[in-house]
Amino acid sequence: MTYSAAIEYLYGLQKHGIKLGLETMRALLARIGHPERRFRTLHIGGTNGKGSTAAMAAAILQASGLRVGLYTSPHLVEFRERIRVNGEMIPEESVADLTGQLRGAAPDELPPTFFEVTTAMALLHFAAVRVDVAVLEVGLGGRFDATNVVEPMACAITTIALDHQEYLGRTQEAIAFEKAGIIKPSVPVVIGRMGREAGGVISRLAQECPAPLWRLGYEFFVEGDCPEQFTYQGVTRTFEALKCGLAGRHQLDNAGCALALLEAAGEVAAPIDDTAVREGLQSVIWEGRLELIEDYPRVLLDGAHNPAAAASLAGYLQEYLVRSPDSRIILVWGMMRDKDHRGFIEPLLPLVSEIVLTQAGLARSATVQELRGALPEWRRPIGEARFPVEALMTAKTQARSEDLICVTGSLMLLGDLKAALRGCGLSPIRG
Repeated sequence: MTYSAAIEYLYGLQKHGIKLGLETMRALLARIGHPERRFRTLHIGGTNGKGSTAAMAAAILQASGLRVGLYTSPHLVEFRERIRVNGEMIPEESVADLTGQLRGAAPDELPPTFFEVTTAMALLHFAAVRVDVAVLEVGLGGRFDATNVVEPMACAITTIALDHQEYLGRTQEAIAFEKAGIIKPSVPVVIGRMGREAGGVISRLAQECPAPLWRLGYEFFVEGDCPEQFTYQGVTRTFEALKCGLAGRHQLDNAGCALALLEAAGEVAAPIDDTAVREGLQSVIWEGRLELIEDYPRVLLDGAHNPAAAASLAGYLQEYLVRSPDSRIILVWGMMRDKDHRGFIEPLLPLVSEIVLTQAGLARSATVQELRGALPEWRRPIGEARFPVEALMTAKTQARSEDLICVTGSLMLLGDLKAALRGCGLSPIRG
């Protein structure tokens, strides 16, 4: 099987949609020899922040000299971004070989979904290259997510907010219950900043399991005002004057969860020393999260796609305006149709001077007309562009050199934009 044929087959599995449950995944893993049992794992769920937390944990482990697998979703531009070892994407030939193997092993009576096969591929690849530890990001929910077949050293639940309600429930308590499904007996669970009700659900389920509970603000603490200077105080370890390579005050919580996860796991196979923590946090890269790709005017990409993430983005933009009072913010905005458009845009409106509406190239993308429906009282300029790269060019024509263009609302939107910019060489994308 060629790489292009493998990708065609994998994307063809999306016709099976999202299927909550572990029966297919367990059957598939049994047929391929249970690769998930051949290395240690860390398991990270939550509504927002789980990808950043996973990237930080993997970077610290790699800085300590370990061979580290990282499995995340979705990808921005290329499928291979989902499966990495020490920062390197899975090779094309491995995708082709493993897809062929998994296609032959898939149970006829239980056809796997795209995410199930992708998860199995990651586990097979990590086993084949003999990683010391793999950091796995939960895809959707937790209890029935395809990644929930591992027995991790420790797990984390970063945040709980309203998202994917059609699958996970209509309240934060219901969503917390699903996310807490990754908790396992005697496996430490780290939880980040969240509301009392959601935190109460997770705490109760951890006690019933039972599993040791590490809570931000109780068992571990993060002190500081920005990622450039903060302190982590854990149960057994304290790290001062830390610096994180990811922008935004909310990354302090994610860094705290990553450090608590490593501490709770007993520092994996080797001690995580002060140098590894500092090097890992400073070097971490996580595309599409407050990612600055251009200057004059500045172009910022952020994959926020629900109201809670928009509130974090608004906090960053507000701080930016304080530092740069002569700047205006021009928003390039696109979302999926099933998201809360009004709830997302509301915290951003007081900070924005102009909006350019656009959409990603997916059938479930909201149209510009649907997005306009979330702006009934907006009286400032609104532009439209069918394609994300056109929307960015439109914003640039309106921007002064000191302004900030923020592209947000969907990781799929960011992926389309990055692919277009790389393809036509229009942007000096960093990194």
